[in-house]
Amino acid sequence: MIQIFGTKKCNDTKKAQRFFKERGIKFQFVDLNEKGLSKGEFTSVAQANGGIDNMINPDAKDKDTLELIKYIAEEDKLEKILENQQVIKTPIVRNGKFSTLGYQPDVWKKWE
Repeated sequence: MIQIFGTKKCNDTKKAQRFFKERGIKFQFVDLNEKGLSKGEFTSVAQANGGIDNMINPDAKDKDTLELIKYIAEEDKLEKILENQQVIKTPIVRNGKFSTLGYQPDVWKKWE
């Protein structure tokens, strides 16, 4: 089962949902504004995508949190990001052990 983590306002998240709908592939949408990623989910996605720093959206609106995350100790980064999930790059699309950050239709086609 495909999972798409994102927000209702995120255009790339909407495009990801459309990608799977058009192909008749069922997916579960998880709105990060309502239910965030758990620590385990976040960690597994980060590992699959090259680490915590790749999970950060440098264009996130919350500039204060982005700055803070840059300068706090590594061991505190995870907690700060989990508290402020609006700085995570979206959509996060998961398919079992595979996952992507952002709009990645070329990767998703290989999953079909």
